[in-house]
Amino acid sequence: MAIKGSLKEASLPDVLQLLALGKKTGCLAVADRQNFGYIFFEEGRITYASIVNRRDRIGDLLRKNQLVTTEQLDTAIRLQESHRERRLGDILIETGAVKREELERLLALQIEEAVYHLFTWTQGTFNFEAGVRPEGQVFTVSINPESLLLEGARRVDEWSQIEKKIPSFDLVFATDASHPPTEEVALSPAQARLLQLLDGTRDVRQVFDECSLIEFEAAQALYGLITAGYVRRVGTSARAEAPRANDLRVQEHQNLGIAFYKTGMLDEAQREFRRVTDLRGDETQAPFYLGLIALKQARWAEAVEGLQLALERGARRASTWHNLAYAYEQLGRLTDAEAAYAEAASRAREDARVMIGWGVTALKRNDADVAVSRLQRAAELLGDRPRPPTWYWAMALAVACQGDLPQALEVAERGSTAHPGNAVLRNNLAVLLELAGDLPSAEITLRTALAEDPTLAPVSKNLGDLLYRAGRYDDAFEAYERAAKLAPALGDDLYFKMGNIAYKRRDRERARACWKRVTELNPSHQLARANLDTLDGPP
Repeated sequence: MAIKGSLKEASLPDVLQLLALGKKTGCLAVADRQNFGYIFFEEGRITYASIVNRRDRIGDLLRKNQLVTTEQLDTAIRLQESHRERRLGDILIETGAVKREELERLLALQIEEAVYHLFTWTQGTFNFEAGVRPEGQVFTVSINPESLLLEGARRVDEWSQIEKKIPSFDLVFATDASHPPTEEVALSPAQARLLQLLDGTRDVRQVFDECSLIEFEAAQALYGLITAGYVRRVGTSARAEAPRANDLRVQEHQNLGIAFYKTGMLDEAQREFRRVTDLRGDETQAPFYLGLIALKQARWAEAVEGLQLALERGARRASTWHNLAYAYEQLGRLTDAEAAYAEAASRAREDARVMIGWGVTALKRNDADVAVSRLQRAAELLGDRPRPPTWYWAMALAVACQGDLPQALEVAERGSTAHPGNAVLRNNLAVLLELAGDLPSAEITLRTALAEDPTLAPVSKNLGDLLYRAGRYDDAFEAYERAAKLAPALGDDLYFKMGNIAYKRRDRERARACWKRVTELNPSHQLARANLDTLDGPP
């Protein structure tokens, strides 16, 4: 289920309630100008929430709340470096640094605070992507969204009042020596803690970071102190350090770009990474991500440009070469793709994905033996892990090109079994069944693929070819027409056969249009030109 919209048209609490009632699983991304946050759901319950560029990492939270020491945290981080698949929270629990109940309580509190803060956003957009779950390193909880709605509404009202006194976290406040609180005034523990930090040197953001309070509680306390006249504004934090400020801006835009990219908001991600390159012309990560975004949007030439720039700036890792190779392959620059895959393979010898892509390139270069060899190596690297659809697609075709049709059929059938519902693999199987002479099974397989994905033009084209050879011209024309609508430039053969069928139906104008289209796609198509000459000649 795709849910998109504007926060002006639908409030975030309304969206949360909809997802909770529908017991949805996925990621709700929320963007407001330069801010970005996301909330993950599992069967309608909130499992994780975060706001980009806010300090809410679990290690910082534990240390800030004095639940772990710096030494305990550093030890856990070192352990995680050698066990990347393990979560930092789990390591801290196993080493006895923190109790699970304390960790879950703190994390739930932080997630709730993130959601409450998102409730204050009244502009921007939201986008829910079903099926997306947090990364494996994230420690998750389970919270009923409805339990947050009433408290969230109350806080939104209070924040609107607080912002009148504290419009920016860059402001600096200090205690007013001429108006200190008397002994008769009972300050709250939070207010007493803040008074010790409001010395005129820290801005609001720094004070909130150091006070060990949740942001809303700290803001409430500061609002009360300002209203009572115990503290006064003395200025704005010094941002005069241009290089430092520039570093922060670059990091903020970069963080936003990565968050947008991970949640599929590619246009927004592109905007942020372009800002990074504007701020820092020699930045490495931004062109890499701009190349990835172009890849996802099928802008192959731009992808090559971005990834080449990343390489020039030092991002000479396997993933850069791998993605560049794929972009070259899509452009048909197979020699360049071959070289780029070789570079990627030299840096990631155990990466099956690289080897599969390298095998596909060999297949497209009509080198079936090399393709089979590389795909076999990919299978060895995968071991007991499932082989992706691309592996079955490429291996079946490569073995067929070697002349071993029975083995190719076996691979194709295993692929369709391993990935049911994959119309591309089923289309592949149908082509091989037709080559083997099993036309009834080929037709059944193509019609099944068509039902699975009606938008896949080659399936309709192949079904049309099968029907055309069987003399079932009306059914063939219907299949060809559907393919032509889906992919107008699919190939001259498609329009040539459509013209032949139209001519058999005595529809001379349709035949002329189809054959003319053939000559536009392939000016050297002699049969189409001969047919046009026949139509335009004397009756």
